[in-house]
Amino acid sequence: MRKKRDKTLHPTVEAIIEYVYILIGSAIVAVAFNLFLLPNRVASGGVSGISTILHATLGWQPAYVQWAFNIPLFIAGVVLLGRQFGLKTLVGTLFLPFVVYLTKDVEPATHDPLLGSLFGGIGVGIGLGLVFRGKASTGGTDLAAQIIHKYTGLSLGTCVILIDGLIVLTAAIVFDIERALYALIGLFVTSKMVDFVQVGFGYSKMAMIITNKEEEVRTAILHKINRGVTKLSGYGGYTEHERPVLMCVVEQTEFTKLKQLVKSIDPSAFVVVMDAAEVLGEGFKRA
Repeated sequence: MRKKRDKTLHPTVEAIIEYVYILIGSAIVAVAFNLFLLPNRVASGGVSGISTILHATLGWQPAYVQWAFNIPLFIAGVVLLGRQFGLKTLVGTLFLPFVVYLTKDVEPATHDPLLGSLFGGIGVGIGLGLVFRGKASTGGTDLAAQIIHKYTGLSLGTCVILIDGLIVLTAAIVFDIERALYALIGLFVTSKMVDFVQVGFGYSKMAMIITNKEEEVRTAILHKINRGVTKLSGYGGYTEHERPVLMCVVEQTEFTKLKQLVKSIDPSAFVVVMDAAEVLGEGFKRA
């Protein structure tokens, strides 16, 4: 098994890094909002989507609208859900509209709504991903969704979809159906970029191996690929005989070597392969 030096940070340094993530992430979200989403009237969910609609219809400053929604929602979250949100979420809740206000006069990067939704979604996704890596959120409708989830029993995912869907529907009524479709594109791109920032492109492969030559395969993986193996207990559904299952996680670049190794030892081995989006621990990355 490959070993890596322990990179555990001092708690104070780790806290500073988390706040840096929150501030940089919130700033990126705010700039992406003013550069791409607001000028193209792309209301892709959340409080930013509400502020886009109110700016277009009533001329209200988006930063003021975001503060007006975020601060009461944060207070309601603390009262109704407890204090788990803490100072970091409050920082994101206040700092994002502040940067929106500071950059309100910036020149739009494009007046094409498709480009606006795509690049706005990328920017917002990167920013939110950084905020999440700082173990915080930017408040807003995420808190509203958690409150609804607690008091209705609906799943959290359903609550988020309902709120964002209502905002997009409002955009379709206020603007037109095209703008709503662009908003959906922005939402989709944002979700993908959040995933990318959280786990990156570093997908690993997890293999479940059932073989009659379990000891030879296990030894080969340990010594020729230099990866750990976990031996699980399994039973054949038809034979009801005990069949040990070997579980192994390898990098993408090692996967072909693993397949060839297992095939060379036992051509009749049964192998199931799955993507592992994030692997934490020795030989991979630290939590």
